[in-house]
Amino acid sequence: MNRIFSSLVALFSVTALCAQETHNIPKLVVAITIDQLRGDYLEMFQHTFGEKGFKRLMNEGLVYTDLEFDFPYLDRASTITTIFTGANPSYHGITGEMRFLLKENREVPTFADENYAGTFTTERYSPLPVKVSTIADELKIASGGQSDVFAFAPHASQALASGGHAASGAYWVEDMTGNWASTTFYKTRQPIVEQHNRTPEALSKKIGSITWRPAIDVSNYNAFPYTKNLYNFQHYFGADRKNHVRLLKQSPFVNTEVREIAEKVLIANSLGKRQNPDFLALTFYAGNFENSLDKNYSVEVQDTYYRLDQEIGKLLDAIDTAVGLDNALIFVASTGYFNEQEVIPADMVTSGGDFYPDRSIALLNMYLMAIYGREQWVSKYYNQQLFFNRKLIEDRKINFVEFQQKAAEFLVHSSGVQDVITSHQMLHGAYNQRVQHYRNGFFKGISGDLYLELQPGWRVVQEENPNTNVRVRDNAVHAPVIFFGNNIKPQRIDRVIEATEIAPSVSHRLRIRAPNAAKANILKELF
Repeated sequence: MNRIFSSLVALFSVTALCAQETHNIPKLVVAITIDQLRGDYLEMFQHTFGEKGFKRLMNEGLVYTDLEFDFPYLDRASTITTIFTGANPSYHGITGEMRFLLKENREVPTFADENYAGTFTTERYSPLPVKVSTIADELKIASGGQSDVFAFAPHASQALASGGHAASGAYWVEDMTGNWASTTFYKTRQPIVEQHNRTPEALSKKIGSITWRPAIDVSNYNAFPYTKNLYNFQHYFGADRKNHVRLLKQSPFVNTEVREIAEKVLIANSLGKRQNPDFLALTFYAGNFENSLDKNYSVEVQDTYYRLDQEIGKLLDAIDTAVGLDNALIFVASTGYFNEQEVIPADMVTSGGDFYPDRSIALLNMYLMAIYGREQWVSKYYNQQLFFNRKLIEDRKINFVEFQQKAAEFLVHSSGVQDVITSHQMLHGAYNQRVQHYRNGFFKGISGDLYLELQPGWRVVQEENPNTNVRVRDNAVHAPVIFFGNNIKPQRIDRVIEATEIAPSVSHRLRIRAPNAAKANILKELF
C-alpha cells in the first residue's frame, strides 16, 4: 500500500512539474527590433514618456544596458539578420542592405530574388539570401508547421530577416505606394493585410494628407542644449510624390503603421491562443529625419521617441488584452548603430581629411601594372572593399595571396587608411581580435578581396556622386536589450552582451532548437 501511495505521489509530482514547465513556455513571442534605438536617448528623453511604454519595459523587464555587434559596417539588414539567426554575417550571408554583383558591375538589394514576384509591389525579393535558419524557422519546425509567424517592418530586408524562411507572412511598406507588400515566396495569403491595403486606412490612400507636427508642446523637447531651432515644425508628406514614402519611413508615422497592422493580425489570426506558440516580429524606427533643421540634435528626433513610447504602450496593452502579458514573451532590441547627420562648421579645421576611392584605385592599379603588366587589375571599390579582376589574375597564373598582400602593403601607406585586411587573412590568417572582427562580417562570394579600415574623422569622397560622401565614425552606440512579460523577473544588468546571444536565449525559453548557426551561450539571467 505504501509502495502504491509513493508511486502516486511521484506521478503527481512529475505531472505538476511538467505542467509548470509547460506553463512557462510563452504562447506568443513578440520580437521588437527598433532601428537605431539609442539607450542614451531613452534616458535623455524619458521626462516626456508616459508610464505604459518604455518606462514600463525598463522598470518591469530584464534590461541589458549594452548590446554589441562584433562585425564592421552595421546597417539595418546585417544587424537584424544577426539578431534573428544568432550568427554573424560570415555565417548568415547578409553583409549589408545592398551588395555588389561584380560580374554584372551593379549594386542590388541583398534580398533581391528574380525568381519570386512581389505582392502589392513590382519589387522581387525572398528570404533565401539568409543562408542559415532563424528563430521563427526553428519554431515552425518544432511545431510541425502549426505555429503562425508574422513580420511587419518599414523595409523588406527587416521583414524578411525577422520573418525567416517559413513565415505565414512577412510584409514591408512599399517604397512607391506605401502599401503593405510581400513576396510570392510565401505561399499563404493573408486576407486581413490585403483588405487593409484596399481600405481608406491604407497608407497609400492617406499619405497625401499627412503632415508631421510636434505631438506635444515643443518646450518639452529640451534634452539638447545644441538645438538651435526649437520650432513647431511642419513636414507635409504629400508635397514630394517621388520621395514621400521614403521620407515617411524616417518619421514616427511608420511606427504607427507597423503597430496598427500588427494589432489587426494579432486579433484576426488569434495569435497566442492555440497549443503551439506563435511569433510576431515588428520593426520600428528611431533614427534621424533627413529634412530636420538641426540634424543630430533636432526637435524631430525627440518627437519620434515621444510618439514611439506611445506606440509601445498601445502595443503592450493590445498584447495584454489578447493573450495576457504572462503568456507573452516580448523582447526589444536595438540595431546598435546610428546614422549621423554630422554638420561641420565652415571655419572648423578637423583632424581628418578626404579619402578619394577613385584616386586610390588609380594609384594602386598603376603600382600593380608596374609589377604584373598593363591591365586593369582593380575592378571595383565598394563600401570600403576592393574587388580584383579574379579571372585576369587566374589567367595570368598569378599567386593571388601574394597579389593581395602586395596591394595591401601599398594601400596601408595611403593617407586616411588605418589598416588593410585581405580576404586570405580573414579566412586563413593567424588569429587576432581585429582581424576576427572583420572576418565576422565577411562572406565568401559576396564580400570584396580587401577590406579598408579608414581612420575616424576622414571623409569618403565619391567624386561621381558627391551626395553620398560620408565621414567615418567608429564610436560605440549605447544600445539596450529588454526582455518583458512571461513572468520574467525585473533586473538591470550593466554588462555588454553579444547580439548573437539573443536568438539562442529566446529559443531556449521556447524549448526549441537554437538556429543552426547560433553558437553563443544563452543569457543566464533569463532563466
